Amino acid sequence: MAPKWRELADRLAEKIRSGEYAPGDQLPQIRELVDAGEGSKSTVHAAYKALEAEGLVTSSRGHGTVVRQRAPLKRLGIARYDKVKWRDGDEVAFIADRVASGRAYRRNEQTQTVSRVKAPAVVAAAHGLPEGADVYARARLVKEGAQPTHTLTSYYRPEHVEGTRIVDPTPGPAGRGGGFRVLYDAGYEIDNMTEELFARVPSADEAKLLQLAPGEWVVELHRTTRTVDGTVVEFAIGVHAATRFAWSYDFKVPDSTKAEVEGENK
Repeated sequence: MAPKWRELADRLAEKIRSGEYAPGDQLPQIRELVDAGEGSKSTVHAAYKALEAEGLVTSSRGHGTVVRQRAPLKRLGIARYDKVKWRDGDEVAFIADRVASGRAYRRNEQTQTVSRVKAPAVVAAAHGLPEGADVYARARLVKEGAQPTHTLTSYYRPEHVEGTRIVDPTPGPAGRGGGFRVLYDAGYEIDNMTEELFARVPSADEAKLLQLAPGEWVVELHRTTRTVDGTVVEFAIGVHAATRFAWSYDFKVPDSTKAEVEGENK
């Protein structure tokens, strides 16, 4: 049997999803729910904290607990990397997510800093380098308006990006088409990538930087990007506020048996 705070949180969540509590509406004060027999003060408080951690409400002094105004951003899978977006246009990945979500965007919602650093173990392993080898780190903080949504740091081997816009220390995006366009112009056309996702509790610094609610988790992304010959040209680590994204993947279902049969018939 679920604890009382969980049952209350589930009932309130259903009212939010059904529209009974609309975006911008204030939920009842804790005392009101206590007086209505919904549980003790600690029970109601725990229910509200659960709703906040799930991204359904925000809480602040003077405003109480309010239903969030906006649905999570759609974080695209394969479609966000379509070459026509960045090679033939100027729609970098974070902008592709905003377009798919029907949201406005400004280029200054992605900041950038670049530095030459010693490769941590996970970065070195992805690039096939010894730990501590020099790599370039291109770190971005992405916001929607004033609210941060995620961080993303891309790591590159120096021989792939030396002399390109990627290592330009000037603050701001890497230019038209973003980092993938820079790699393309340098002769490294991306062909395939692997993405791995990990849900975890944020560090204190991450919670502060992303302005996370108490109890809100993050989704850590590891992205390995390769050329057609398997050369790794970027390894990226992203830290996403879990409640600010809805992850969307659309892909063709493989049929290995069919491929094997076709190979035998050649």
